[in-house]
Amino acid sequence: MRIALFSSQNYEVPFFEQAINTYSELEISFISESLNEKTVSLCQHYDAVCVFVNDTVNAQVIDKLADYGVKTIALRCAGFNNVDIQQAKQRDIKVVRVPAYSPEAVAEHCIALMLTLSRKTHKAYNRVREDNFDLNGLLGFNIYNKTVGIIGCGKIGQALVSILNGFGANVLVYDPNIGEGPYTLVSLDILLAQSDIISLHCPLNEHTHHIIDDAAFAKMKAGVMLINTSRGALLDSKACIAALKSKRLGYLGLDVYEQESELFFKNHSEEIIQDDVFSRLVSFPNVLVTGHQGFFTKEALKQIATITCENLDAARLEKPLMNQVV
Repeated sequence: MRIALFSSQNYEVPFFEQAINTYSELEISFISESLNEKTVSLCQHYDAVCVFVNDTVNAQVIDKLADYGVKTIALRCAGFNNVDIQQAKQRDIKVVRVPAYSPEAVAEHCIALMLTLSRKTHKAYNRVREDNFDLNGLLGFNIYNKTVGIIGCGKIGQALVSILNGFGANVLVYDPNIGEGPYTLVSLDILLAQSDIISLHCPLNEHTHHIIDDAAFAKMKAGVMLINTSRGALLDSKACIAALKSKRLGYLGLDVYEQESELFFKNHSEEIIQDDVFSRLVSFPNVLVTGHQGFFTKEALKQIATITCENLDAARLEKPLMNQVV
């Protein structure tokens, strides 16, 4: 099986090279470009493509893949909202994913964002580098005894619950698909109204798109902290700006962004950012943005590479696909 791995980054190549050693019949070509309508022609003579979160696998791309004889789309991530699933089904292309890869990695990154925002360690670091040891402006708050609301409580949400329980937080969960656990199940409205910190961990679909909008912010406590390490479009970015300006939103930590495909995973340090909404967001002193690195640990990358290769080899052998989307 010949595989075209798109959006390839130098950091992931060693993990895939190690994982593929187990499978003599798999051959991966690492392609730095993203998969989209302009680059899909590179898929000629391949049997499968491997894509990441910001690759575009819409109906037009899928039609081209089918014409080229591509039989498998392997997502090296959990989300698949960037793939036209129905079109893949119609064109008889299998879609597989990595449903979980070290959920603790993302959960721990959530905590890193919470603590950095609450204790202002990023600002303290810069001050000390300039020999400024003044504590004014660095006043924080405890997570202990705070009410933390988790919207969506799959494997990452469950990992976050465990950590927050260790902090002594009061954990609320909104997720129609889970039962009782070491948390309090509540409605979305109650979670929004009672939480001091809100963290998003739900998939992106027609029900969750802009689940946090102007109406949601109106239900929240003044000064609430909001963390999103899930999917950018769960948040209405313009509503976030309005909530920050009104001080309804006291802290915002983002590892994802609605239009991140034009920004993240690339070095733009010598360019002028053209996204005015993003530029406005990062201009606030109480906003912290990381470039989709919640998954970025050695353990997670090893799991991603291992499970992706397992998925591809199973597809090659026409075995039952444990992680099949369609």
